[in-house]
Amino acid sequence: MARIPKRLAGPGQLTNVAVTKYTCPALTKTVIRHVHVSNPSGAPVTFTMSIGADAPGARVFDALSIAAGSVLDHFCYYIVDVAEVVQALAGTTLTINFTMDGDEIVLG
Repeated sequence: MARIPKRLAGPGQLTNVAVTKYTCPALTKTVIRHVHVSNPSGAPVTFTMSIGADAPGARVFDALSIAAGSVLDHFCYYIVDVAEVVQALAGTTLTINFTMDGDEIVLG
Protein backbone atom coordinates (compact mmCIF):
# COMPACT_ATOMS: atom_id res chain seq x y z
CA MET A 1 0.00 0.00 0.00
CA ALA A 2 1.36 3.36 -1.01
CA ARG A 3 0.96 6.24 1.46
CA ILE A 4 0.96 9.58 -0.33
CA PRO A 5 1.21 12.76 1.79
CA LYS A 6 -0.65 15.62 0.16
CA ARG A 7 -2.68 18.76 0.55
CA LEU A 8 -6.28 17.57 0.49
CA ALA A 9 -7.98 20.98 0.25
CA GLY A 10 -7.12 24.66 -0.08
CA PRO A 11 -5.81 27.05 0.61
CA GLY A 12 -9.07 28.76 -0.16
CA GLN A 13 -11.89 30.74 1.37
CA LEU A 14 -15.08 29.16 2.67
CA THR A 15 -18.62 30.21 1.85
CA ASN A 16 -21.50 30.31 4.31
CA VAL A 17 -23.00 27.12 2.84
CA ALA A 18 -21.61 23.61 3.42
CA VAL A 19 -19.48 22.69 0.41
CA THR A 20 -17.56 19.49 -0.27
CA LYS A 21 -13.85 20.25 0.12
CA TYR A 22 -12.60 16.68 -0.33
CA THR A 23 -13.90 13.34 -1.58
CA CYS A 24 -11.93 10.18 -0.84
CA PRO A 25 -11.02 8.51 -4.16
CA ALA A 26 -11.83 4.90 -5.12
CA LEU A 27 -9.48 2.22 -3.74
CA THR A 28 -8.17 4.71 -1.17
CA LYS A 29 -8.37 5.46 2.53
CA THR A 30 -7.40 8.93 3.66
CA VAL A 31 -6.00 10.12 6.97
CA ILE A 32 -6.61 13.79 7.71
CA ARG A 33 -3.64 14.95 9.79
CA HIS A 34 -3.88 18.74 9.88
CA VAL A 35 -6.60 21.36 9.50
CA HIS A 36 -5.50 25.00 9.26
CA VAL A 37 -8.10 27.75 9.57
CA SER A 38 -7.35 31.47 9.65
CA ASN A 39 -9.58 34.49 10.13
CA PRO A 40 -7.88 37.61 8.74
CA SER A 41 -11.03 39.72 9.21
CA GLY A 42 -11.70 42.19 12.00
CA ALA A 43 -14.53 40.19 13.60
CA PRO A 44 -15.01 36.66 14.95
CA VAL A 45 -16.39 34.14 12.44
CA THR A 46 -17.69 30.62 13.04
CA PHE A 47 -16.20 27.54 11.38
CA THR A 48 -17.97 24.22 10.78
CA MET A 49 -16.46 21.04 9.32
CA SER A 50 -17.99 17.60 8.94
CA ILE A 51 -16.89 14.19 7.74
CA GLY A 52 -19.83 12.93 5.72
CA ALA A 53 -22.94 14.95 4.94
CA ASP A 54 -23.13 18.14 6.96
CA ALA A 55 -25.27 17.25 9.97
CA PRO A 56 -24.83 17.74 13.72
CA GLY A 57 -23.78 14.11 14.27
CA ALA A 58 -21.06 14.27 11.58
CA ARG A 59 -19.41 17.54 12.62
CA VAL A 60 -15.83 17.69 13.81
CA PHE A 61 -16.25 21.44 14.41
CA ASP A 62 -19.74 22.84 14.94
CA ALA A 63 -19.87 26.64 14.65
CA LEU A 64 -16.52 27.03 16.41
CA SER A 65 -15.79 30.74 16.84
CA ILE A 66 -12.49 31.79 15.27
CA ALA A 67 -11.42 35.12 16.79
CA ALA A 68 -10.56 38.09 14.57
CA GLY A 69 -7.02 37.90 13.26
CA SER A 70 -6.39 34.43 14.70
CA VAL A 71 -5.46 30.96 13.48
CA LEU A 72 -6.59 27.45 14.37
CA ASP A 73 -4.07 24.66 13.74
CA HIS A 74 -5.74 21.34 14.51
CA PHE A 75 -3.42 18.32 14.36
CA CYS A 76 -5.55 15.19 14.13
CA TYR A 77 -5.96 11.65 12.85
CA TYR A 78 -9.35 11.29 11.12
CA ILE A 79 -9.97 8.34 8.79
CA VAL A 80 -11.99 9.04 5.63
CA ASP A 81 -13.25 6.01 3.70
CA VAL A 82 -13.83 5.55 -0.03
CA ALA A 83 -16.38 8.03 -1.45
CA GLU A 84 -16.78 9.76 1.94
CA VAL A 85 -16.68 13.56 1.82
CA VAL A 86 -15.39 16.36 4.02
CA GLN A 87 -17.53 19.50 4.03
CA ALA A 88 -16.83 22.92 5.52
CA LEU A 89 -18.45 26.33 5.88
CA ALA A 90 -17.95 29.69 7.57
CA GLY A 91 -20.50 31.83 9.41
CA THR A 92 -19.68 34.71 7.05
CA THR A 93 -18.90 34.00 3.41
CA LEU A 94 -15.35 34.52 2.07
CA THR A 95 -13.73 35.38 5.42
CA ILE A 96 -12.24 32.11 6.67
CA ASN A 97 -9.21 30.61 4.90
CA PHE A 98 -9.12 26.79 4.99
CA THR A 99 -6.37 24.26 4.26
CA MET A 100 -6.40 20.52 5.01
CA ASP A 101 -3.46 18.10 4.75
CA GLY A 102 -3.15 14.35 5.16
CA ASP A 103 -2.18 11.04 3.63
CA GLU A 104 -3.95 9.08 0.92
CA ILE A 105 -3.38 5.34 1.29
CA VAL A 106 -3.88 3.43 -1.95
CA LEU A 107 -5.43 0.04 -1.17
CA GLY A 108 -4.59 -3.20 -2.89
